[in-house]
Amino acid sequence: MKNTIAIIPARSGSKRIPKKNIKLFHGKPLISYSIELAIKSKLFKKVIVSTDDEEIAKIAKEYGAEVPFIRPKELSDDFTGTADVTQHAIDYLNSCGEFYDYVCTIYATAPLLQKEFLIKGYEEIKNSDAINSFSATSMPFPIQRTFKLNNKGRCEMFTPEYYTTRSQDLEEAYQDAGQFYWSKLNQKSDEIMFGKDSIPIILPRHLVQDIDTPEDWKKAEFMYKSIFQDNYQAWSDLKRKLNTKQPMNFSQRDILFISMGQNIGYEQYGKGKDFLRPVVVLKKFNKHLFLGIPLSSQVKNGYFFHEVSFKNRTNSALLLQSKTFDSKRIKYRLAKLSEKEFNKLVEKFCRVVTPTPNGEGSD
Repeated sequence: MKNTIAIIPARSGSKRIPKKNIKLFHGKPLISYSIELAIKSKLFKKVIVSTDDEEIAKIAKEYGAEVPFIRPKELSDDFTGTADVTQHAIDYLNSCGEFYDYVCTIYATAPLLQKEFLIKGYEEIKNSDAINSFSATSMPFPIQRTFKLNNKGRCEMFTPEYYTTRSQDLEEAYQDAGQFYWSKLNQKSDEIMFGKDSIPIILPRHLVQDIDTPEDWKKAEFMYKSIFQDNYQAWSDLKRKLNTKQPMNFSQRDILFISMGQNIGYEQYGKGKDFLRPVVVLKKFNKHLFLGIPLSSQVKNGYFFHEVSFKNRTNSALLLQSKTFDSKRIKYRLAKLSEKEFNKLVEKFCRVVTPTPNGEGSD
């Protein structure tokens, strides 16, 4: 495991978009996208969220992040910079005897962030003498041709000498994309982030959108839908093909790779072109249908999860995601749970799904 840590700052005081960091974005809390991507990248020994808010902390833990402290109020106002928040987290971890070589600050407002750019940022500083790397993108219009308004509301160019220069002859400019910032912790620099000690990781502009206002939020939702909507179409096409398959044999305790699909909100989804996820057969109803519990390779703690071990690996059973599956969804058999492991799973599952006397859920 790389000696790296991800720190996701997420304070509660957003005024223009109340509760922005945990507001539902395409069915999931906004912060969940950054947490899940950081974990999925497999770059980090630990992913933590720095927050001053217990509700944000609870949601962050549900999606797999650690919240080792509640950020002090003096570091949670409108004037505290991200660098101070990151340094506070590093100092706290150092005081607990935890030391890291690399830190990556990932914003909680980056649902468009892609794993390959995060990985590239790490590789760039690991394999060079640069101290920082960060997400950037090209400016959509030549900055040499921009202007401001003077005190009379009239135009005033910043660089009027370029007024007649063709756009294609002007030097391209770049800006901070506001998604992630890598730094080496064993080296210090007197330079600002946008200085000679930093490597910008250039993202295409269609993957970059600040989310500071309600208008920004709506635009980001449209962008996200445009980028990822093909997944839903691909899943619809695959379902038609799956429906023509012959049923596959299975039995209780089998761990099967199942085409779970591209689901919505908090529902688990599959991965890859076949939308696959491992599922434990909890109960076989007939040769076509069974009750199954999806598994996650990310080990999660909590009442609604249960660790299962097989083939020298440990997964989490997602107890609340249990459902009935048709055997046409089966891609192949991965393993079979031992009777001991299976019985422990059944016991925990029954405790979780047994109706409570008042019929209420956990929230």
